[in-house]
Amino acid sequence: MLSPTLFPLFCALFLCLPVAVIFTVQRELTGVASPEFGFRSLSVFSLYARNVPDASPPPPPAIPKDDEPLLRLASHVNPNLPPGSTRKVAFMYITTTPLPFAPLWEMFFNGSSSTDLYNVYIHADPTRDYDPGFSGVFSNRVIHSKLSERYTPTLAAAARRLLAHALLDDPRNYMFALFSPSCVPIHSFDFTYKTLVSSRKSFIEILKDEPWQFERWAARGDDAMLPEVRLEDFRIGSQFWALTRRHARMVARDRRIWEKFDKTCVREDTCYPEENYFPTLLSMRDPRGCVPATLTHVDWTVSDGGHPRMYEAEEVAPELIVRLRETRPRYGEDGINGSVSERSDPFLFARKFSPEALEALLGMAKGVLFNDSACGA
Repeated sequence: MLSPTLFPLFCALFLCLPVAVIFTVQRELTGVASPEFGFRSLSVFSLYARNVPDASPPPPPAIPKDDEPLLRLASHVNPNLPPGSTRKVAFMYITTTPLPFAPLWEMFFNGSSSTDLYNVYIHADPTRDYDPGFSGVFSNRVIHSKLSERYTPTLAAAARRLLAHALLDDPRNYMFALFSPSCVPIHSFDFTYKTLVSSRKSFIEILKDEPWQFERWAARGDDAMLPEVRLEDFRIGSQFWALTRRHARMVARDRRIWEKFDKTCVREDTCYPEENYFPTLLSMRDPRGCVPATLTHVDWTVSDGGHPRMYEAEEVAPELIVRLRETRPRYGEDGINGSVSERSDPFLFARKFSPEALEALLGMAKGVLFNDSACGA
């Protein structure tokens, strides 16, 4: 039996034991190193948190490399932007060379009031060399790319691939604009951005009854496009367009029309799927959702081997920019978009410029190109 004098002491020790245990556990579970022993561990609250299911959303699924699962996945994205989100523009480049006007585009993007207004995507043919590589705003923006050549469906397939990646990458991408390495901006970023995101329609040239229309339609064989695409449904237009999110998803969902264009041509000289597939598809599916014009200026009055006029360095002057800005786009007259004669949309971009024109363009960038009040803009 305990001595009566020791009993109170024993009780006190017994009562203090849980406190001592908690104190010891707490010291061992703190995130602060013990000065005596140098150990480090989590707090009891962190220990509890470890047993609580992670409330953060799961990481997005990996973007497929093969086109079929890629487009299938992209076809299921929400065609609408998240509520209250800011619209963004996806700038998409198809190239087989280094981007010669990357410094000019860098200046263009630096004029943005926020980097959260745009995304950049590059489709770079992996069979080509890219020296110098992509840097600055173009760094780490190359998607999984495949061979892309003229006179084949591969250029149109590259554009579909870009659309799918952009749809999956950011749910806030609202407008999807396509460019070549020879394209340059001829307005400021803010002017360009406001023009694109304020539109509820896509900007895509849609022309019918054009010269060589039958030859282009029959490039895969006289009846190869039937029955899905009749000659009267076939359209021609610039391969450089700006599509709304709804139309980008429409392209990703399409299988029926694409199967007709994704064929080897028997006549190479009239095989331009990149200029036929997109205007044909949108003309058949949603003509009223399109402004039937491109916002990328090009001069076909001079043609060399199927290529439009190339502006050389000595031609680059403020007067050229004035002329490009003041030229009115050509509108397709399908009788389905009201009176397009009343429209006067501005050209936002222009091509083709020689790589040697870079210095001249950089020299007038701030004072002319990106100054929307200059040159009668």
